[in-house]
Amino acid sequence: MDTKHIRNFCIIAHIDHGKSTLADRMLEVTGAVDKRDMRAQLLDSMDLERERGITIKASAVTIWHEKDGQKYELNLIDTPGHVDFNYEVQKSLQACEGALLLVDASQGVEAQTVANAYLAVEANLTVLPVLNKIDLAHARPEVVMEEIENSIGIDASKALRVSAKSGLGVSELLDCIVETIPAPGGDPNAPLRCLIFDAVYNEFRGIVVYLRVVDGTIRERDMIAMLGTDKIYEAVEIGRFTPSMKRTGDLGPGEVGYLISNIKQLGDVRVGDTVTRHKGPKVEMLPGYRPPIHMVYADFFPTNTGDFEGLREGLETLSLSDSSFSFEAVTSEALGFGFRCGFLGLLHMEIVQERLEREHDIDMIQTAPTVTYKIVLPGGAEQEIHSPGQLPTPDKYEKILEPYARVTVMVPSEYIGNVMSIANDHRGTYVRQDHLSPTRVQLVYDIPLAELIYDFFDKLKSSTRGYGTLNYEITGYHESDLVKLRILVNTKEVDALTSIIHKDQAEKRGRSAIKKMRKEIARHQFEIALQAAIGARIIARETISALRKDVTAKCYGGDITRKRKLLEKQKAGKRRMRQIGNVDIPQKAFLAVLGGDEEEA
Repeated sequence: MDTKHIRNFCIIAHIDHGKSTLADRMLEVTGAVDKRDMRAQLLDSMDLERERGITIKASAVTIWHEKDGQKYELNLIDTPGHVDFNYEVQKSLQACEGALLLVDASQGVEAQTVANAYLAVEANLTVLPVLNKIDLAHARPEVVMEEIENSIGIDASKALRVSAKSGLGVSELLDCIVETIPAPGGDPNAPLRCLIFDAVYNEFRGIVVYLRVVDGTIRERDMIAMLGTDKIYEAVEIGRFTPSMKRTGDLGPGEVGYLISNIKQLGDVRVGDTVTRHKGPKVEMLPGYRPPIHMVYADFFPTNTGDFEGLREGLETLSLSDSSFSFEAVTSEALGFGFRCGFLGLLHMEIVQERLEREHDIDMIQTAPTVTYKIVLPGGAEQEIHSPGQLPTPDKYEKILEPYARVTVMVPSEYIGNVMSIANDHRGTYVRQDHLSPTRVQLVYDIPLAELIYDFFDKLKSSTRGYGTLNYEITGYHESDLVKLRILVNTKEVDALTSIIHKDQAEKRGRSAIKKMRKEIARHQFEIALQAAIGARIIARETISALRKDVTAKCYGGDITRKRKLLEKQKAGKRRMRQIGNVDIPQKAFLAVLGGDEEEA
């Protein structure tokens, strides 16, 4: 097809601003899906996506639109809105020439709206502002257009007004896409160059590679080479998403589709790689993507030690459909064998955990999430620390660095004081305050990432009645006064509960942790000491008293020496038991400590 009649675009927005619903209406208006096959959030194929009402994986689809008697091929990519899935958005932008910036006409510009708009501008895309939910009684399009211009700097005077729910204005939007978004470049006679912008695992077909053809034409039976991994495959099947996979046999310049080549391992495909013809002319690699940076780490341990191999298989299967998380085997004295996993954020971690439990039926314990720290060794070299257990004693390093995030919070004006108070409690440094409109304010702080993932978001939502929205970007590492907080049970350290925290908060966190453990650990035949320690210094202690059996119950009257003899015998037995006895710590105790920072009553 002539590239003049192709348009490639994606939809970017904050969470719940209607991206997937707008994609549904576009499929409906263009007749890509029959009415009887239509359902809400059609492109969200994962059960978790449909239940939570969020997009987790970007989805590509080809639709056809007729304007002035000419048929146009529109390649649409529906992207996630949550900050944890920014990687999916970045991948999608590389395959497009334009982006629809969707803004809720009642909620207005929110944190992720700004972040995604900047990503599109940096990628040199044509950004088309669109006001959604225009049919709501409390829609305020004029104010929202002013917010777009103030916060992003994009001219919103000609922003289209649509209702993704009712379909109002969707046909006009399709016409505007054809007129405004530039056609892709590309020479059909040039050597083949395709960009891999995603890959998913299909249990029947192997790896399905999502392609954007830049130059040349790719056909079935061609021998293709992937420049980044030096792998060679035969193109078995080539087609488009309409939205189901439809075999076409070839794809020309500017077109978006899929490739199946009997690839069995996702490691053989690198997102951002360039596909070219094997033994064809030499070509330059296309600019790809930075690999995802894992910001949150947590350890997963099976509840039953026999499920270890099942957990490994589950993680390997998930990694085939989600290339943005990593895992490696670890061991713990308390919890046995497990895996340390790296994630893009807390929601990403939650999604992976839920998919493991649901799709692979694995019952497991998850340790508290931690961020990546860096220590500066005496020689000046830096070393990354992915878990508290890896942190050596203070005499082995000169300083410890922790990651900081530039946090942008958008709230109604009346909640400014609440947000500032929360930011200060979480060691935040004030940067600036922008008034987007008479009723909405943008606050910018630098906050340690460890504070952000602990409970910042929950407190933000509760203190702003759900109106506060958050976006963050990692800015670098800074030196902090951090310590390793150890939890001891009967003088033995429980490595799964060890954490790295700021010195000022250590006592509060340690006291809170052992109070929760005291409630969950059953009494034993001997006294149990629960302690929180920094180095060799104990900063908090709780004691679980021993069970007392009345050994003198069978003595009726008689000489007191007989009772004393029984009590001494019991005391000696307990002393011996304390020397050889292990404390049974139930799973509930770990979950109570790892569950958050609820204040004790």
